[in-house]
Amino acid sequence: MTRRTQILADDLCFGEGPRWHEGRLWLSDMHDHKVLAISPDGAKEVMLELEDRPSGLGWLPDGDLLVVAMTSRRLLRVRDGAVSVHADLRELADFHCNDLVVAEDGTAFVGNFGFDLDAMLRGEAEPAATPLIRVAPDGAAARVGEPLKFPNGMAITPDGGTLIVGETQGGRLSAYDLGPGGTLANFRAWAAPPGLRPDGICLDAEGAVWVASPRRGACVRVAEGGAVLDVIPVETEAFACMLGGEDGRTLHILTAHSHDREETRRRRSGRVETVRVDAPRAGRP
Repeated sequence: MTRRTQILADDLCFGEGPRWHEGRLWLSDMHDHKVLAISPDGAKEVMLELEDRPSGLGWLPDGDLLVVAMTSRRLLRVRDGAVSVHADLRELADFHCNDLVVAEDGTAFVGNFGFDLDAMLRGEAEPAATPLIRVAPDGAAARVGEPLKFPNGMAITPDGGTLIVGETQGGRLSAYDLGPGGTLANFRAWAAPPGLRPDGICLDAEGAVWVASPRRGACVRVAEGGAVLDVIPVETEAFACMLGGEDGRTLHILTAHSHDREETRRRRSGRVETVRVDAPRAGRP
């Protein structure tokens, strides 16, 4: 029997970067230029407003919030409502920045499109691979790892030893061994189920990854090696996901009819949908 999701919140433009933090779901309403926190009862609070489009979110060990500013290609740091530039990534990112994950020591990994996605959709550009950007706790940044085909959602295993990256254009999850100071080694395919176009991802305590797959219109639970363990369909498109709730077993899925900026601002069809699952949240984010 297909499980149906419940609507926790609606009237969003386009949600991305969901994170469970201090009892609430935080997310970027990318096309509304806001970072929101949503309580388990659906109440929304605006935590930050930007002129840029926010995307990936994470926290440093001291509690400061990191926010990816997509088009200006900067990693922002927020402390007590004051915003500063943690790292300027303009010389390192090949196109707009997107998601990120923050390791326990405060090292952040940031992805970027690698190419002009809108131009590609118009037939005016070709996809191009791009490496991740590693940002040290002091803000020093460098390109690291093998070039990836549109690196997007990322997760770090509970032992801190593996970084998993969703390659949207590559149609797979890839992985690195993660060492001290954010060193990456042993690049490999982690899972590549047919038809999967990973966007946002999160880990559970059984070692599986929940993958938001927009074109499939579902959130898919995948094991290392590629076995599909579960599928949660949605009515529109699923762009990101995060496990949370008091026991970590509520899967939050960010959905919308489209990723187009003007359409999402006009329709405001973005939602946070939830469903209960068996295995709780694990690792980062």
